[in-house]
Amino acid sequence: MEYHDKLVGITKEYILFHHYYFPFGSKRIKMDQIKKIEVFAPTLGSGKYRIHGTGDFRTWFPCDVKRPSRDRIFVITQKKGWVRIGFTVEQSNLALLIFEKLGLIID
Repeated sequence: MEYHDKLVGITKEYILFHHYYFPFGSKRIKMDQIKKIEVFAPTLGSGKYRIHGTGDFRTWFPCDVKRPSRDRIFVITQKKGWVRIGFTVEQSNLALLIFEKLGLIID
């Protein structure tokens, strides 16, 4: 139950976001620090065109220059802190399956 691509690495213990910090740098979030993960259709409001950074000072998006062409946007709410993490993956069906098995997806 692992998934890895150029944007993220997902295991049952953590999610590693590549290109989280500008100009480079990764960030790791432990699964037990995640309160929920929401899944959105890509729209202007959900961050479709947010290549990197934040637009609302609440949700941070790691760099993904192909985000406008992705089919889903995931948003993590952490148990502590106020910053959410919005991200995309190359194969959203596989990532979604892992998050569902871990009980993290909230509709």
